[in-house]
Amino acid sequence: MHKSGKEDIKSIITFTSMILSERNARRVLSLYPPLLFQRISVKNFGPGFRTAEVRIAKSLFNRNYNKTIFGGTIFSAVDPVYVFMYWQIFARKGIKVQSWLKSASIDYRKPGDTDLRVSFFLSEEDIREAEYQLDHAGKFVKKHSVQVLNSRDEVCAEAVTEVYMRKIGTTGKALSGF
Repeated sequence: MHKSGKEDIKSIITFTSMILSERNARRVLSLYPPLLFQRISVKNFGPGFRTAEVRIAKSLFNRNYNKTIFGGTIFSAVDPVYVFMYWQIFARKGIKVQSWLKSASIDYRKPGDTDLRVSFFLSEEDIREAEYQLDHAGKFVKKHSVQVLNSRDEVCAEAVTEVYMRKIGTTGKALSGF
């Protein structure tokens, strides 16, 4: 069945239903205002969105009174990434999901006095588990832990993010709550 011109345009501009290349996804998240203005950038999404590298550039825009990176900036850097990765993985599988950050916690260990970086990783087991739970329970909840490292490879913070996904019907809109 052929879509009308209006439907074609609507599907093109509806960001929530997009399947993005790793390169375009990196650009989209890096230009997302809550990240952009805090000098947070996605440096890389690995093939199939299994990995991601995020950088926080220390600057005047995210510096606190002690001249280190503001804790809220560090928290913001870990917030959307796993949610976005799962959303794109399942979009490629043709599975419509709503993907949200359910909860997060962070343990600050050392001041962020240099640029910081965070590495994210999803294993095949993580993805199989998510797909199984979505197929059998209609939803999936999982916690992931990441470390925030400075330029000396010292751990400045450790964050735990909890991803929530639910499968939606054919009429629902797939989206990511980043």
